Amino acid sequence: MDTALYQAAGGGRAFGYTLLLVGGFALAIGLAWAVWVGMRVRRRESPPPRPEEQPKLPPTGPVRETQEIREPHEVPRAADGSERLTPHELGNVGTRRAEDQSRPRWSPGSSGSFGGGGGGRT
Repeated sequence: MDTALYQAAGGGRAFGYTLLLVGGFALAIGLAWAVWVGMRVRRRESPPPRPEEQPKLPPTGPVRETQEIREPHEVPRAADGSERLTPHELGNVGTRRAEDQSRPRWSPGSSGSFGGGGGGRT
């Protein structure tokens, strides 16, 4: 029986276990250091606001959401009509409140959505 081979394999295994133990110990020290640094940073931060410092509702009450139908402004045309306007010449083309504020509804017999699986208009 060749014991030299077994001794060499056993020595490598012990080195591997030692390396794992040292690596685990270094990881534990690194995590403890990170927690310690985090606690120091937290101590230097300002404390959370007290109840009297919290935001208050305005005197008129809560702000409500408004819904309205918007339509785009007309796109300006070039002065001479032969050239196109470039995007930087257009500027901000905004929207305005639409005259008709009734919400558009689906037509009877339509599925209501693209690819909804309904029969659609016939």
